Amino acid sequence: MKRRTFVNAAGAAVVVGPALPARAQASRAICYNCPPEWADWGGMLKLVGQSTGIVVPPDNKNSGQSLAALIAERAKPVADVVYLGGQVGPQARAADVLAPYKPARWDQIPAGMKDPDGYWFTIHSGTLGLFVNRAALRGKPVPASWADLLKPDYRGLVGYLNPASAAVGQVGVIAVNLALGGDYENLGPGIDFFRRLQANQPVVPTQTSYARVLSGEIPILLDYDFNAYRGKYADKAPVEFVIPREGTQQLPYVMGLVARGPNPDNARKVLDFVLSDQGQRHWAGAYLRPVLASAMSDEVRSRFLPDADYARARPLDVFKLAAASRTIADRYQKEIG
Repeated sequence: MKRRTFVNAAGAAVVVGPALPARAQASRAICYNCPPEWADWGGMLKLVGQSTGIVVPPDNKNSGQSLAALIAERAKPVADVVYLGGQVGPQARAADVLAPYKPARWDQIPAGMKDPDGYWFTIHSGTLGLFVNRAALRGKPVPASWADLLKPDYRGLVGYLNPASAAVGQVGVIAVNLALGGDYENLGPGIDFFRRLQANQPVVPTQTSYARVLSGEIPILLDYDFNAYRGKYADKAPVEFVIPREGTQQLPYVMGLVARGPNPDNARKVLDFVLSDQGQRHWAGAYLRPVLASAMSDEVRSRFLPDADYARARPLDVFKLAAASRTIADRYQKEIG
């Protein structure tokens, strides 16, 4: 019988068939939510394999799907490590699906960007804004604000990831909400904005949609700066990044060790590697802000928008967002759908 992989009801990859040789098992680690088209995880997974000998297959879940799978598999985990939008880190700890591990260089991570007991830690961060394909706008001006997206000119041209499950979708709601006068408890301005945006028939995918922006299928996507810069400088696409006039938010992305995972030693090595000089330089080269700021070269930094634009971006409070995220998902689902 050949080994085959299928996806179970929880969204997790399950392999059936004869066991892998011991040597192959020993050099493997499973990461949930490591999509090759997001944040250049494809390049990172290759780098991990080349540098550590550990094979980490790509995985296309988003943060919400990953947490749901970890909870469903809690008695017998499939994954070894997980990558999550910052607000999902505290939720994963509360769900008892993570184990404490303080990787090498733990002490260099700022206090507000890690769980104090080691259940999760930031590896990089991004700024949410508008990832725009200029050519796909067909002569329409590049939007400069959240308010611009409500104009009839942009009907059918705007997209955002589903806030019911995707971390970036929830960040989109809270970023707009905070920019328009709301807070982590008063979500009214943000929910109202997305309700009004429905008149423009937005595209609402569940998974990362980088390729759909480059192809022009989604001309304007609420997304992070690192994807826009990658499209502009690496893929030479006619795209740009806009920090909306009203302001926006910066979100850390975190990783953690899965509790009772099948390959804990390999998992710890992977977590150590993403914080190593080599790992942090890779994130910087992919236009993410590495948690260890010294890894960002002047050359890469020069490709970002000016500091004056980034002055409109504020760091998210991941603990407050974690507390609000269930309400964001529920209200979006009930009031917008």
